[in-house]
Amino acid sequence: MTAPNTNRPSPIKVLIAKPGLDGHDVGAKLVGRALAEAGMDVSYSGLKRSPEQIAERAQIEGVDVVGLSIMSGAHLPLAKSALEALRARGLAHLPVVVGGVIPEHDREPLLALGVAAVFPVGTPFEELVSGIEKLVSSRKSTRAAP
Repeated sequence: MTAPNTNRPSPIKVLIAKPGLDGHDVGAKLVGRALAEAGMDVSYSGLKRSPEQIAERAQIEGVDVVGLSIMSGAHLPLAKSALEALRARGLAHLPVVVGGVIPEHDREPLLALGVAAVFPVGTPFEELVSGIEKLVSSRKSTRAAP
């Protein structure tokens, strides 16, 4: 019997969340599957979660990244509320990414709110995976710096 590889880093933990009243989750489930196939530990919030429910789940699960899937067009207020709920729980350090139907002109306002990355519908899965990996590795290297 071989010993477990203790040098292997633990998988990136991602929470895919559906805030608000948006009832479309096929894209969120596909993204979750792509991230899981890339070796990430992915959990899905289910539909119609409040920002507070999302923040609570992120805290309980100890995730590295929160992904908000928003198809309703309410991405700006929902992202703002989710970021505030995360801050209220002491989780302001978690990168939050937003995906879904995001017009190009809303990318900068989302980033200005504190969203770490925006992945509109049609973003290749490879780009999603590498984007999340970069966010987490840059966060870990920043925390490791003296």
